[in-house]
Amino acid sequence: MRRHRRGTTCLSGEVGRHLERSASTISRIETGKTVPRLRDVRDMLDMYGVVDGDQRELLLAMVRDAQQKGWWTDYEDVLPAGFETYVGLEAEAASLRTYQTNLVHGLLQTEDYARALLRAVRLMDSQDSVDRLVALRMRRQAALGRDHPLELWAVLDEAVLCRPIGGSAVMRAQLERLIEAAGSLAVTIQILPFAKGAHVGLIGPFSIIEFPDVSDPDVVYAESPAGNLYVEKPTEVRRYTLVFDHLRAAALPPDESVAVLAAAMKAIR
Repeated sequence: MRRHRRGTTCLSGEVGRHLERSASTISRIETGKTVPRLRDVRDMLDMYGVVDGDQRELLLAMVRDAQQKGWWTDYEDVLPAGFETYVGLEAEAASLRTYQTNLVHGLLQTEDYARALLRAVRLMDSQDSVDRLVALRMRRQAALGRDHPLELWAVLDEAVLCRPIGGSAVMRAQLERLIEAAGSLAVTIQILPFAKGAHVGLIGPFSIIEFPDVSDPDVVYAESPAGNLYVEKPTEVRRYTLVFDHLRAAALPPDESVAVLAAAMKAIR
């Protein structure tokens, strides 16, 4: 695909804008490091002027074969627009650093917490769609249990502990899950207390995704009601990295954070 693109005047950023994908995603499609959607490949071939039927079918057949490995494609019917890109990046990541302002990160959610949350925010979805989104969220968590687990560093605002998603029993189980996860060598959890007042994290939640191959640049992902934002510009990624470093420095140490989680769990009636 890269050879076809270079035979035109198209730049990866231009292709990404046309497909509503990040330039990093286009690069990873071209190098075979992420599984593309068939319609994206068809659009790319159209942009590159590839009209040979045999050549097009060969490339599309390769995508179909690759999709057998991309388990998340089973959920394309319920995935929010653009979110399959994030799931694919997360599945391939070596590490993920995340700051969350109001909610537990999906990789650390219990099934009941995830279901209660999705029921609240996916107002137009059927129960079946919600159940499938919950199943997707649980499958994503397999990254934490693989032979070379995803290294997860999560800084959670204290507000996350105070919002009783799903009611007392669900929230108690969720806090217990966080304590359990914090005992894993691959997971670090820190709590940023209200007492810190104003801080740099008030810009909102975000995640920094790092890949096993050092030649693959880090990607920052931020989610909002207006859509998904993927940041790849090195100077902007460095800015988010600096923000995260400030947040983890301001947050409680991991052992004190576990104590706060335990106290919050005990306080639930």
